[in-house]
Amino acid sequence: MAKITLRQAAAWCGGTIDEKYAETAFFGAGNDTRSLQPGQLFVVLQGARDGHDFIPAAMERGAAAVLCTRKVGDYPAIYVDDPRTALGRLAREELRRIHPKVVAVTGSVGKSTTKEMIVSVLEETYRVHKTPANHNNDIGMPMAVLSMPEDTQVAVLEMGMNHFGEISYLSHIAHPDIAVIVNIGTAHMEFLGSREGIRKAKMEIVEGMDEKGMLLLNGDDTMLRNLDEHPKQRITYFGSTEGCDIRAYDVSQDGDILRFRAEAGRLSIPVELHMEGEHYVCDALAAISVGLKLVVPTEKIGERLGHFHNLSGRQEIFQKNGVTIIKDCYNAGPESMAAALSVLGNKTGRHIAVLGDMLELGDCANAEHYRIGRIAAEKADLVFAYGPHAARITDGTITGGMPESRGRAFLDQDELVAALKSAVRPGDVILFKASRSIHMERLLDAFLGEEK
Repeated sequence: MAKITLRQAAAWCGGTIDEKYAETAFFGAGNDTRSLQPGQLFVVLQGARDGHDFIPAAMERGAAAVLCTRKVGDYPAIYVDDPRTALGRLAREELRRIHPKVVAVTGSVGKSTTKEMIVSVLEETYRVHKTPANHNNDIGMPMAVLSMPEDTQVAVLEMGMNHFGEISYLSHIAHPDIAVIVNIGTAHMEFLGSREGIRKAKMEIVEGMDEKGMLLLNGDDTMLRNLDEHPKQRITYFGSTEGCDIRAYDVSQDGDILRFRAEAGRLSIPVELHMEGEHYVCDALAAISVGLKLVVPTEKIGERLGHFHNLSGRQEIFQKNGVTIIKDCYNAGPESMAAALSVLGNKTGRHIAVLGDMLELGDCANAEHYRIGRIAAEKADLVFAYGPHAARITDGTITGGMPESRGRAFLDQDELVAALKSAVRPGDVILFKASRSIHMERLLDAFLGEEK
């Protein structure tokens, strides 16, 4: 396990230190005293409270040192003007020192699942490190890099964004060898203005890449097949449509098994995924593409995908109290909401959709919630909508042909839970889905009687 001394870190990020602490070393970093691990660097950030106020608590939890702007007590520290940019510089230099192959992943929908599939494909052939959970921003990704073991051969880094310039910043830290763009959707339309703006922001992923880098794009997405500017990096398209370099054939869903055949030139890889929904074919093709670029044996690629299980909160399907639950509470946008409703509609039983708001859609919010309501009318027998845009969802269900009594809008979680409990009966299939900030998992826990 590699440790970084304060002397080395200060040289990397342009900070200053007290000489008596120069050889103090840390491994990993954190900015939350509640989850900080002993031996990590505590990164002081400015939030609702001044992060400097938490330095004593961080040291009590075993922090090795602090990255901050001013002295607070006699603690090992690196003093910088801006801890955020200093953290990014530390991550950049640590990647240069360990020098793994870097695979960067972004997209509007499915990037976390794709990242996990890539890791699954690679991890028996290489020593792999990844960004955990939702550590995909300008704080989380660099912190993940600083926890990278010394012997890492491939780093798989997820890159998220809300605004222009954010992925560019992450790309210049990571200098990806391979970059994957899963799709261009409508998430973050509020800040980026249009799907063209979203594409421009996602394409920033090439800005830190060498010209010899490899860019893997979803060839089924017309926004990625018709780029405004052709990047310098070589492009490989994956998808199910004609002209894709790595292409899926014979896609079929048999219960909870998703089957297809991936072909790349003369290579043919049979795949069986323990997942429901044909939208996962795209994610798997991206992982196959990375595996082939990094020369993972083809038989190993298919085998590893066959053992893949998604992250908690992403389309977990289980039985409880006589009903089938589809827990898809991690996040939501129009594309993933439509895909989840399709999965619901294909299940056996009476279909109930519990749908919360989709955030950051800007001027498109009313139209997109209405459109999802129309889709829900086709896939569900009952719809319970929650949040400020709930009425737009139920407006859509009515226009889509659902009787008014079967689509209800709520602003109060307790009222929704009570109504849902009254309506549900054995054999029902219930989908729970919303944007992360809606905390749909709390509503699900209340419905199941598992409130924390």
